[in-house]
Amino acid sequence: MANTPQSKKRARQVERRTDVNKARRSRIRTFLRKVEEAIASGDAAQAKEALRQVQPELARGVTKGVMHKNTVARKMSRLSARVKLLNA
Repeated sequence: MANTPQSKKRARQVERRTDVNKARRSRIRTFLRKVEEAIASGDAAQAKEALRQVQPELARGVTKGVMHKNTVARKMSRLSARVKLLNA
């Protein structure tokens, strides 16, 4: 339990940031799911568009500290490869 005024303030700040980060992570997962669903349906155009939309969301997740840079790079690489395979 926080005792000092500074530790109480930090606890409040962490609580607020947690809510913001949860919302951000949820938004990213929604965009990722749209790409997965488009790939599963076999719709190349829709998959390409969904991939185009998820890229800035993932990049924003990195800059905001929600996701690790290498994790995002790996996800983008794998999704791009799958969408490219769908187009071929």
